[in-house]
Amino acid sequence: MSVTHAPQTADVLARQDPELAEILLGELDRQSSTLQLVAAENFCSPAVLAALGSALANKYAEGYPGARHHGGCEMVDVAERLAVERAKSLFGAEHANVQSHSGSSAVLAAYAALLRPGDTVLALGLPYGGHLTHGSPANFSGRWFDFVPYGVDAETGIIDHEQVRTLARTHRPKAIVCGSIAYPRHIDYAYFREVADEVGAYLIADAAHPIGLVAGGAAPSPVPYADVVCATTHKVLRGPRGGMLLCGSELAERVDRAVFPFTQGGAQMHTIAAKAVAFGEAATPAFSAYAHQVVANARVLAAALADEGLVVTTGGTDTHLVTADPAPLGVDGRTARGRLAAAGMVLDCCVLPHADLRGLRLGTAAVTTQGMAEKEMARIAALLAGVVRGSVESARAREEVRDLVGGFPPYPA
Repeated sequence: MSVTHAPQTADVLARQDPELAEILLGELDRQSSTLQLVAAENFCSPAVLAALGSALANKYAEGYPGARHHGGCEMVDVAERLAVERAKSLFGAEHANVQSHSGSSAVLAAYAALLRPGDTVLALGLPYGGHLTHGSPANFSGRWFDFVPYGVDAETGIIDHEQVRTLARTHRPKAIVCGSIAYPRHIDYAYFREVADEVGAYLIADAAHPIGLVAGGAAPSPVPYADVVCATTHKVLRGPRGGMLLCGSELAERVDRAVFPFTQGGAQMHTIAAKAVAFGEAATPAFSAYAHQVVANARVLAAALADEGLVVTTGGTDTHLVTADPAPLGVDGRTARGRLAAAGMVLDCCVLPHADLRGLRLGTAAVTTQGMAEKEMARIAALLAGVVRGSVESARAREEVRDLVGGFPPYPA
């Protein structure tokens, strides 16, 4: 990567809006001087950033290629068709919609395509790692549909597959959702397909987190099993913030109409172009190597955290995600996150299964993009544990963090 893009943008802003330019450079400094361990974040390439800041941001393009509601869409039609074709090729899907503004927007569209208000939906419960769109009463999903939650085994933390089947037989849902924001193991998509077929339900895979690993061949694909796959284009996929949907040709029209005109208006063409760039990058051998390194790093990080005394959920990870309970080190998740933030280690809290408390949720996508590998994961785990238990002062830890990330700048010169 090159550091040239962000400073050039800041130079333009500095002449017209120095206040905002200072904010932009401040954020670049924050990202470059602290450890980015938020599982949902990554560093996109200068090429993705260039597309995001391109003249395509000026174009209004309601509709789809060849059927827009505005004139002058000749070039954006080409850009969207390119993004669609690259997504279909990358994931082996018959159809792709790349217009969703976010992962939640993609899930909303999937529900709109397949369900009606009041329908019953089976999904992973929020206390076990389900997303807000999987039935939270504060979200449209919980207000419009009747969600039945399934959970995980109390001892292993693995999805309780027999419970899934039992609940499906009992409630006969219109759709079953598989996917999570805090489940570190691979989803058994074939099993969920089997259960969905048994009860006549649609299968919706919310693959927002693992889709980048799928692109790199480091995780199983939901595409052959799910009726609709919802995903984000950032996270491990390392593209712009946005969403997409993948499905078979028989549902293509329903999915497209659920995105536009039902749930969204004009497409964000600069973001769609950036998605096309990211899909192209993800189709390379270099990205495949990256995705496998992300998983290798997460496994080392999980094992090292366990050695330091944290309780790692499910005993490890198959993905970029690690969730852990810091209680054995004497603090809860929120306190631990605060101490780590003061030390320049940025991560999230998450609800721990079968416990009325919060743990830590970490991800290795961003640090792997920076070039860190197994050796650095062990160093991060030791530093994290020292900060959490209070044996390493935040000022000293912050200096060590600066030293570590200084050797792995996200945008090298």
